[in-house]
Amino acid sequence: MSTQTATPELRLWILEQAQAGHSPDAVLQAMKQSGWDEEVALVALEQTLEGFLAEQARLQERPPAVPVPEPDLTQSPCALCLPDGQVARVVVSMREPRVVVLAGFLSDEECDALRQLAAPRLARSETVDNSTGGSEVNEARTSAGMFFGRGETALIERIEQRIAALLRWPVENGEGLQVLHYRPGAEYKPHYDYFDPAQPGSATILKRGGQRVGTVVMYLNTPEAGGGTTFPDVHLEVVPIKGHAVFFSYERAHPDTRSLHGGAPVIAGEKWVATKWLRERRFD
Repeated sequence: MSTQTATPELRLWILEQAQAGHSPDAVLQAMKQSGWDEEVALVALEQTLEGFLAEQARLQERPPAVPVPEPDLTQSPCALCLPDGQVARVVVSMREPRVVVLAGFLSDEECDALRQLAAPRLARSETVDNSTGGSEVNEARTSAGMFFGRGETALIERIEQRIAALLRWPVENGEGLQVLHYRPGAEYKPHYDYFDPAQPGSATILKRGGQRVGTVVMYLNTPEAGGGTTFPDVHLEVVPIKGHAVFFSYERAHPDTRSLHGGAPVIAGEKWVATKWLRERRFD
């Protein structure tokens, strides 16, 4: 009975041969000539090529990448001075997924004003129903929320202009600002913000502005405990601190973007956030 074991190096070599255009039979013969037991070589070959073909099929199914919002961090600045005078400090900058955390994006006064404006209009939050293109109450999302119209007040317009300047993305490509209120135990389970093109309702949604390509979450208070924004694929949790914001983008509607994220349960106190979703095109 053979004691040989297929090593990672062997599997990598098999992939290299497949990518170079060599047939499975030729690869198997080369392995046998190098001293590999035929049974071990055959199993390693089959498993490796099956994985390779599955990966190729998955990549072919991905939608093409599109331009996305992006702050100018080419010089690795510690802070960004925005046109209205607000100065935001860069706390985290991650490439894959694209995540940028900014301190001081909103002033305390702006946070308080948003909460006061939103509070009388809160209702149970809904999620997009991908099967119809409408919205529905979903147990995965247990917050209360509301939407402002784009440019509805001077405060909203100022914040929207600040986001547009930061991300170099047109104001008209943004959805209306949403404010959410989470009480103890409330959460939003991990999800993607883009619309799944395979779902029947997505065609209706995408007629207005195309696909979502970026998200800005602004924290309007600091909970006593819990309530972070989590990115499970990369084991990142952004702590919710009043005035801070987290931006992330996704260049295609596919899990490869690793933009899976969620709102962790609030353990103590409450959490208020304002969210801005950005579209490919003008959103009306």
